[in-house]
Amino acid sequence: MENEVSKIFGLRAVIEAINSGKTISKVYLQKDLGGHLFSELNILIKRHNIAVSHVPVEKLNRLSKNSNHQGVAAQISPIEFTDLDTLITTTIESKKVPLFLLLDQISDVRNFGAIIRTAECTGVHGIIIQKQGNAPISADTVKTSAGAAFKIPICKVDHIKDAIYQFQAADIQLVAATEKTENLIYNVDLKLPTAIIMGSEERGINPSILKIVDSKAKLPLFGEIDSLNVSVACGAFLYEAIRQRLA
Repeated sequence: MENEVSKIFGLRAVIEAINSGKTISKVYLQKDLGGHLFSELNILIKRHNIAVSHVPVEKLNRLSKNSNHQGVAAQISPIEFTDLDTLITTTIESKKVPLFLLLDQISDVRNFGAIIRTAECTGVHGIIIQKQGNAPISADTVKTSAGAAFKIPICKVDHIKDAIYQFQAADIQLVAATEKTENLIYNVDLKLPTAIIMGSEERGINPSILKIVDSKAKLPLFGEIDSLNVSVACGAFLYEAIRQRLA
């Protein structure tokens, strides 16, 4: 279960949290809620591009354990996010060969946590996620990451495409992990500055993103099941990058 400290309830409490600069992962709003404070909260949510879900009151009752939630709950992120421009610049200036990870709407918090843990262990310089559609960094995420979420820079962007264009402008190649190719990951030169893109559990990488990447690559599969868990596949891709760079 998520840590109770990471959730707040009530219209005014959530409004004040946003105004005070707290990093909000997600806001849960009761369906058909109205009124002046609700309108004020909606304006703030849009202004700060905060992920939001409209849910039935039963969901909010479960989240708040039936306390007075006033139709609103918010998940406060346990980490502070990093600016992508700053991250790219500092990584390049460090003279290390950049290795980044982009996640296209990973939805399961445990997959997310496992990916963060592997990324930290393999020396990834930063993880980039989308503001909308990605699993939140919750207490479960942090726990599954074994604390790695506090040790690796994580950036949020409006859209993964925004990050792709920034990486390409910095001469960092974009490699998409997808089964929609005949090219194996072992044929891709990962000694170059690289950002690897992993897709969501359900649909993989968005087709519009696949159109603008530099390379597509897959892992060989010899069994009857035609896909790997995304965190496992991510580990295989990252360790291939490490193998090449150690050779």
